[in-house]
This record gives sequence, structure tokens and C-alpha cells, in this order.
Amino acid sequence: MNTLFDPIRLGDIELATRICMAPLTRNRASPGQLPNDLMRQYYEQRADPAAGAGLIITEASQISAMGQGYLDTPGIHTPAQAAAWRRITDAVHARGGRIVIQLWHVGRISHVSLLPGGQAPVSSTDRPARGKTFIAGGFADCSPPRALRTDEIPGVVADYVHAARCAMEAGFDGVEVHAANGYLIDQFLRDSINDRDDVYGGPIAQRTRLLLEVMQAVTATIGAGRTGVRLSPVTPSNDAGPDSDPQALMNHAMHLLAPMKLAYLHLIEGQTGGARDVAPFDYAALRALAGGTPWMVNNGYTREMAQQAVAEGQADLVAFGRPFIANPDLGRRLRQGAPLNALDVAHLYGGGAQGYTDYPTLHATQVG
Repeated sequence: MNTLFDPIRLGDIELATRICMAPLTRNRASPGQLPNDLMRQYYEQRADPAAGAGLIITEASQISAMGQGYLDTPGIHTPAQAAAWRRITDAVHARGGRIVIQLWHVGRISHVSLLPGGQAPVSSTDRPARGKTFIAGGFADCSPPRALRTDEIPGVVADYVHAARCAMEAGFDGVEVHAANGYLIDQFLRDSINDRDDVYGGPIAQRTRLLLEVMQAVTATIGAGRTGVRLSPVTPSNDAGPDSDPQALMNHAMHLLAPMKLAYLHLIEGQTGGARDVAPFDYAALRALAGGTPWMVNNGYTREMAQQAVAEGQADLVAFGRPFIANPDLGRRLRQGAPLNALDVAHLYGGGAQGYTDYPTLHATQVG
């Protein structure tokens, strides 16, 4: 019987524990979408697998200038960005940690002020998302997108490949392709958003085509053993209306992904950051199709839930999001059943060290 604190191998990546830090947008990158010293400190604080995470998944990082959707999010598509990330991966590795970067294209969840030349966001559709994004000056409605032409899509796939190469140059242990939460790939997957009449729209086999092409291209470039993917079957985040048959959609996606022997599959159960039972979905049935690929679960897991999920074989790993924001030593706290720091909600997004790198560890609290 496995425990949350046992080691595990994810493809080519060896982890000391099954405790993962979920990707968490924090909006603290420097101009040029560059990771900075404050970000290095943040990840370094959580890197020691004895106290923090067995695996850190970075905040979502755009694969191209057109992939950006929020102010001050980092990129992974220029030499300067890769060099800046390298300082972070070196710091994490120096503490014995493992770190992968989440590759992100937001699609229609963006604003013209964030995109090169004030261009419109791109998506599977030209219908705007009913939602807001964060720009200079505060929150703003998402800008109306334009639907990608069929002949443009290979260029988007190439952007994922380029970003994966940049990630390897930056010293990451691997990448996680973000195919969840109503962003670009999810905008192609769901028939509630995808209204195309080309080979990327219509039946499930065509709506999953972009996901398949991205995953094939990235794994061919850096290896399946260093590639994971994140899926969110039923979350309504970012105006992602429910697919007409999410179980059939995800089952087909799993039939495509399982033979790739990926490093891991990362599943958001229910509504991202919200109700776990937002819509019915059989995650166990989906996992049965995964062909033994390591299975990471996410969303609202408590210590007890996480321990039970791993012990009973419902999951191989558990990703914790907000608990890792307020508790850089979450791994130690989970081992000891220690209380958790309160989350500084007012300083989640943007700003400096407050609510970012100033949370006390359990040791500091006990000494104090």
C-alpha cells in the first residue's frame, strides 16, 4: 500500500514524495514576461522534498506572445525568459527538488492590450468569452477573439514545441501541457465553445485533434517521459460551458493519450478552485483507460482525502494549490498533521513579497 510520502517515478522523473505543488498564477513576472529573483525565492522555498513538494509545477507560462492572457505572467518562448527560468530551476535542484513548467496558451481569455500590436486573441471560435482578465489598470472584459484559420494551427503546434525546447534549455525536468480550464486547447475540445466546420471541429475525433497534435509534437521533441498534461473534464472556469458529453470526450482523449506513456496525467476534479461535485463525471472510469500512466488528482484535497486517495489506489499523486501558497513547508505539515497558515487573499495576484514569500514555516512559528 502506497502512501502520500513514498517516492514515485514519473517517466524519466524521480520524485521523493507524491506531494505536488499545483500550477498557481501569481502575476509577479518582470517586464518582458521574465521570471525574477522574487519568483526564484518563492519556488526555492517550496523545493525541498522533505518539507515542500515532491514535484513543483510552475505557474502557467505562455508559449508565445499571442498566448498571454494576464498582466505580468511569465513566458517560456524567448532566450531571455529561458535564461531567467534557469536561475529558478538551478535553485530548485540545489535543494533536491524537481520542477516542470506548465505550457500555456490562453486562447480567447485575453485582451488586446496584452497582445502584439493590439491584435485580437485567437481561439477555436470568434465568440467572446463572458469573463474578465487582468490588465494594466485592473480587471477588464475579455476581448472578442478571431477563429484561427486551419492553416494557422500548425504554427500554434510549433509554438508548443518551441516552448518545450526552451524549457529544456532552462533546466526543467519536464513540461505540463495545459489543456484545461477553458484555455486554448480546452476551447477546441468542448463543443460548447468549438463551433468550427473544419477538421478541428464537429465530432469528438476532430475536436481532440489539436490536443493530439500538440502532445505528439511535444513528446517527439523532449520525450514522453518528460511530458505531462492537465485536463479538466467539467470545470466551468473561463466561460467554458459544459461539453454535451464530457465523459465520451475525455474517454476519447484518454484513448489518444494512454499509448503515449506520458510522465503523468493531471486531472482537475470538479470546478477549478470550487465545488468538486459541480457536474457528474466518472473519474475512475477515465483512469481505467489511462494504461497505467501515473495519475495526479487535484482540487480541494485535504490531508485526509489525499492520504486515502493514494492508499486506496485512487491516485498516484496529489496536487495541492492554495495550501502551497500559504505554506512553503506544506509537505512537512502534511506529514505531521500540523495546522496550516491562513491565506492572504488580498495579495494573491501581483505585488511583491507580501502574501508571496513572507509566509512563516512551521519551524519559524514554533521557534517564535
